[in-house]
Parts: sequence; C-alpha cells; structure tokens
Amino acid sequence: MIPELGHFALILALLLAAAQAFFGLVGASRGNVAWMRAAQPAVAGQWVFLLLSFGALVWSFIQFDFSVRYVAMTSNSLLPLFYRIAAAWGGHEGSLLLWGTMLATWSIAVAAFSRSMPLPYKSRVLGVLGLVSMGFLMFMLFTSSPFERLVPAAAEGNDLNPLLQDVALAIHPPMLYLGYVGFSVAFAFACATLIEGRLDVAWARWARPWTLAAWLCLTIGITLGSWWAYYELGWGGYWFWDPVENASFMPWLMGAALIHSLAVTEKRGLFKSWTLLLAVGAFSLSLLGTFLVRSGVLVSVHAFATDPARGLFILGFLVAVIGGALALYTWRAPVLKSDAGFELLSREAFVLFNNALLVAATGLILLGTLYPLFMDAMELGKISVGPPYFGVAFLIPMVPLLLLLGVGMHSSWKRSHIGPIGRLFGVLLGAAVVLALLVSKFAYGQVHFMGVVGFTVAFWVMGSALYEPIRRGGNLRGLPAGFWGMTLAHFGVGLFALGITGVESYRIEKDISLGAGDVTELSGYEFRFDGTKQVRGPNYDAIEGTVVLSRDGKAFKTLHPQKRFYASGGNAMTEAGIHATPTRDLFVALGEDLGAGKWSMRVQYKPLIRYIWLGALFMALGGLVSATDRRYRAKLPATARAPGGTMAGEGAR
Repeated sequence: MIPELGHFALILALLLAAAQAFFGLVGASRGNVAWMRAAQPAVAGQWVFLLLSFGALVWSFIQFDFSVRYVAMTSNSLLPLFYRIAAAWGGHEGSLLLWGTMLATWSIAVAAFSRSMPLPYKSRVLGVLGLVSMGFLMFMLFTSSPFERLVPAAAEGNDLNPLLQDVALAIHPPMLYLGYVGFSVAFAFACATLIEGRLDVAWARWARPWTLAAWLCLTIGITLGSWWAYYELGWGGYWFWDPVENASFMPWLMGAALIHSLAVTEKRGLFKSWTLLLAVGAFSLSLLGTFLVRSGVLVSVHAFATDPARGLFILGFLVAVIGGALALYTWRAPVLKSDAGFELLSREAFVLFNNALLVAATGLILLGTLYPLFMDAMELGKISVGPPYFGVAFLIPMVPLLLLLGVGMHSSWKRSHIGPIGRLFGVLLGAAVVLALLVSKFAYGQVHFMGVVGFTVAFWVMGSALYEPIRRGGNLRGLPAGFWGMTLAHFGVGLFALGITGVESYRIEKDISLGAGDVTELSGYEFRFDGTKQVRGPNYDAIEGTVVLSRDGKAFKTLHPQKRFYASGGNAMTEAGIHATPTRDLFVALGEDLGAGKWSMRVQYKPLIRYIWLGALFMALGGLVSATDRRYRAKLPATARAPGGTMAGEGAR
C-alpha cells in the first residue's frame, strides 16, 4: 500500500496548495488576517505530504516494487542502492515529483525566513507560489503519476538509463531543479509586488537573496552536467549547445541579469519595471526548459521521451504564467516610472549595459534553439543549428560584456569620473594584453587572434576583481559579504574565460586506430596502447584499455578507458581515461573494435580546461557569500515601504 499512500499524499498536497493560494491571495485582498495566517500552515502541510509522497516513491525503488510502472521502467534488481535512489528522479514522473517537492521546500523556506515582511505582502507571495504548485501537482496527478500500477507486476525492471548511472549526473538534476524552481520565488515576489501596487525598494531587498540562492544552485547544476558530459560521453567536450543544455543556460543568463538589476532597484530605486520583467522572464525560461525536456518535441541525451499531450499541458501552463504576469505588469505600468537619473559612467549605466548584453545573449540562444523546432512544426523543412552559430552568437555580446565588467564593478552610484581610476585601468588592460601575448607565444608556441583576445579579457576581469582587495592591503575589515561575493563571482568569470580560451584556441585532437604496443604522439606526450582486458562491474561488463602516458621517454601515468555494456542492454557507454594537471588534461576514449587487435581511439590535449569548472564554482561561491550578507536580514526602515510606488532609501532623489 506504500504507492497508494504516496498517491494519496499527492492529492492532499494539491488540496493544501489550493488552500495556500486561496488564503494567501484572497485573504490579503480582503484584509482578513486569519485567512492570511492560514496560508502558512497550508504551506507546511503541503511540504510534509510531498515529502511523504517522494519518500514513498524512493521506498518503492529500494524495495524493487516492480508493480509500480515507473519503478519497473527505470530500475532493476541489479542496480546498486545509490542508483536505485537516484532512479527516483531518473525519469519524467519521478523528476516531476522532485520538482514539486523542491517547490514546496522553497515555499516553506520563504514562510519561515521572511518574518520581517508585512503579512499581506508575504501572504501574496505564498499565494502565488501556491498557484504555481497547483499547476505542477495537477500535471502530476492527471498526466504523470509516478505511482501508476502494473497489473500483473513485472518480473524484472528495465533498468535506469546507463547514461544516468554516474555520481555527477545523479546530483545534477536535483541541483538543476533547485535553480529552476528557485526562480519561482523571484517570480512570486514580482507578482505580489504588482498585485499590491507598492513598487518600492523593499521588494528588491527581500527578493535578492532568494534569487542569489536559486542562481547558485543552477550554476552548480549546469557545472555538474558539463563535467559529466566531458568524461562520460566520450567526445571530450564540455558544452555541445544541445537544446536541453540551452534550456538550462538561458534562465541562468536571465538570472544573472536579474541579480544585478535587483541591486540597482534596491540601492537607487531604478529599473523597477525592467527588474520585474526579468523576474518574470527567468521563471518563464525555466518553464520553457521544462516544456522542451518533457514535450517530446526534441531528441537529446538529456530529454525525457514523453508523449506530446503532456507537453501541451506544460505549454498551457507556460502561457498562463506568462500571460498572467504580463497582464499584471500592464495593469501597473502607469506607476512604474522613476524620476531618478544617472550619468553615462555611473554604476547604474554599467549594470544597464550588462543587462542589455545578457538579455541579447539569451535572445540569440533562444532563437537558435527554437528556430529549428518552428521550421519543423510549420513543415518548412528540417534544419540544424549547432555550435558554429551558437559560438559566434554568444561571443558577440560576451566580449564587450566582460570588458565593461572590469570597469563597472569599481564605478560609483549616480555619477562617476574616469580620472585616476581610468588611467589605472588603462595600465591594467595594457598589462593584460602583454600577458596574453606572452602566454600565447611561450606557453603554446603560437599567437591566435582570438586566443589573445580571450586571454586579455580573462586577465583583465581577474585583475579588476582583485584590484580593490589589493588596494586596501590589510585593511579589509568591515567589508560586507556582498563585496566579497561580487569579488569571488567576477574572479570566477575571469577563470571561466581563461579556461574556455585555452581549450578552444590551443586544444589538439586525434582520432586514430592503435593495436597493442602502438604509440602515438600528441603535444609532446606519447600514448602507448597496451591492449584491452575484460572487467566486471556491479551491473555491467566492460572492455578496459590500458594506455601508458610518457614524456621524454619517461612513463608517468597509466589510464584505463572503458566501454561498458549494461545487463539491461542498449548502447555501450564510454568511460574516458583522463590525466589532469593545473595546466592541461590528457584525454583518452576507447572507440570501436576494428579487428585484428586494433581499436579506434580518441586522444586529446586540453589546455586549461579545468578552469572552466573552477570558474563556475567560484561564481557559485560568490553567490552563496552574497546571499549571506547581513543587510538582507536587517529590518527595512519605515521609509523604504513608501505607499503608492514612491521610492525611498538612498539615492531615491
């Protein structure tokens, strides 16, 4: 009866989500304090029942309950315990239940940690989150129940997709969903602000730490997915511009723009309308990603193969969310004006340029992602938009963005004078160019134009991020967590640019065939293939190669790339052999058996590739540090909640 209890808990969670939405929104509208207070226990109840439901699903996997269709489709009796638990979110129905559970977790966190918020405003935020939760719970119960029974029960399960039987990818979906769902909090704050009509700086102060938390979770999720693709898929890349990859990257870009715009709204009372639109856009793009993954409109190693009817439900939900939010925005448009101004070289201006370029990058990626789907839907032919388009389209806004980033983080509010700091940063930029030329020439032996540009931008951003801490010397006390978060995140952007430049400009790749004892050379390293052997894992058999790495005749590492064949069948999975140092990766992937003892192999030299993921982790750490800033926990002064959309606080005039 455990699956039935899980299903019943889902029904109760839906009823409580409806109560949360009703009491939160209607109670605030009528000024009924008792109803507004009732929204919070409804949030707690919904969270408890969703946890019970998710626990029932996990228990069904642990107990090999193949009478549950979803368990039989994504697990079998040979699957290790860790992957049996991870299989709970390894398919469409279970991942949707995880999504709903995380949404309830975000909701109860807002209810618990927003005590300084006025009750009507808090109730409206919880009410909007309740509506969103209702949409996903109805989707689960009406089209995608993870507790549907098989009669008779299957004797054995199909197995979890072998691609998903990896630690990084087991953690990747929960982190990604935490980010996706977390943007619903910023969306709820924006909608509550529009409903209430008090368009002041307070909502930005309240929304910013939640937005930072969602963005850092999405950052970690994307980073884990990129790392998994690098070592698991056998091609040696870190980003393929797959439509589902793009579906996670677009809300990340929009979230980055939102974080910066919220800072201006909080500090100066500016960009109110723009910030509200970004909050709506970030969550809308998260829902769009859900539609792409679950609608069956595309084929991807990341997508769930589901029937289009489910996609129609999500598409309708997406239209309702965007349409409702834009209707609220249109209703409140007359009070979204601001009389405050700023000069061209002020921090506000640099944030505006930052936002424009981030949104432009998002738009170009959205165009390349949806255009082939549109052409196919209109029966205008099948086309493919791949890395060549995305690489150029993304590069165009990113280079000026990173150049402006180095100056913008040191500019002043309202007005800024270039003067001495301009001369100093001119010297810093010149030093970055010289260093980029030296690295290109002496580290890699050749000067590429784009390599020099990339290294220059990377060194420029990292140097700019470190400028203020170095200038202050030992006098760093009293600096807020937000400052350190900004420094870490922007330094991470520089590391990220360094890694991409190194690997894209100076990587070397070979696809070759080798027999036992054969040697190939790559960038001064020798790769000697010593043959293969059979090995056995917990639920797979594998052919394991032995490749000895040498330099100047001295062996220093033995790699063991594998081809794995899982008991459930399907295509063989590739496990690459990688030797990593701070300056490069040596990558070996075992290909196909060509007969006569020869194997096809892919060998690669990947300079600086680790800095891509290290930079992303620095960005996530910066977001975490910024979210802990004590200023977000302090009570706002009464003037910050001025009626009628009046702006208050520092710099309002």
